[in-house]
Amino acid sequence: QVQLVESGGALVEPGGSLRLSCAASGFTFSVFGMSWYRQTPGKEREFVASISPGGGSTNYAASVKDRFTISRDNAKSTLYLQMNSLKPEDTAVYYCRLIRSRVIYWGQGTQVTVSS
Repeated sequence: QVQLVESGGALVEPGGSLRLSCAASGFTFSVFGMSWYRQTPGKEREFVASISPGGGSTNYAASVKDRFTISRDNAKSTLYLQMNSLKPEDTAVYYCRLIRSRVIYWGQGTQVTVSS
């Protein structure tokens, strides 16, 4: 069965950096595009970034472009999100997402808090 396990969330000061990871299993990771989303209380989950199966194509939300970098290691079946120049408004639970055969899979999420 598909499993997505996020890690790397933490409390960080504004301007700091974090790298999130999403360990994937139960499917052939290298043939699927993957995405990161985030959610704050009372708001809908929002798109952050996506990456093609081979990693050659990426897309970002305007709010994180030039600060966040999505990447993947297909040999390790792991998705990453490098977050730099973090702002308080980046505070959220971050989720990785897979769509396979029209079914959406989510991990359990990892909390990122940006605060001084």
